[in-house]
Amino acid sequence: MIRKASENDSEIIAGLAVKLWEDNLAEELAEEFAALMQKDTACIFLKYEGDTPVGFAQCQLRSDYVEGTETSPVGYLEGIFVLENYRKKGYAKELLHACEAWAKEMGCEEFASDCELENIDSLGFHMAVGFAEANRIICFTKKL
Repeated sequence: MIRKASENDSEIIAGLAVKLWEDNLAEELAEEFAALMQKDTACIFLKYEGDTPVGFAQCQLRSDYVEGTETSPVGYLEGIFVLENYRKKGYAKELLHACEAWAKEMGCEEFASDCELENIDSLGFHMAVGFAEANRIICFTKKL
């Protein structure tokens, strides 16, 4: 079962998200997700197997320029994760479809995402579910 998450689910989502974004604390992520779900421009979906939450997908509307797109706003997959023991069952694809349907309901004509250059698993997932590579970039920063 997939369902749209509510603010009450922020700790469940954070428990999954901290496995994806390992440099973060679950408590901080829970606060961020609770605030995010108050906005009309963001949505998080949870995937359950029975009563067990096994994955999540976070999507948002982006009105700034999104690489490779022509319209605005664009639905954007901010993060997607399925617990390792539940992978290869199509759950991530189901979560993605929920995000795409939400974006379409919000008036989007395009949907986008990104991944780090070295994240071969994420690249493989994106290509397998119909994304086309738009560009590759390397970002730079320096202290002033």
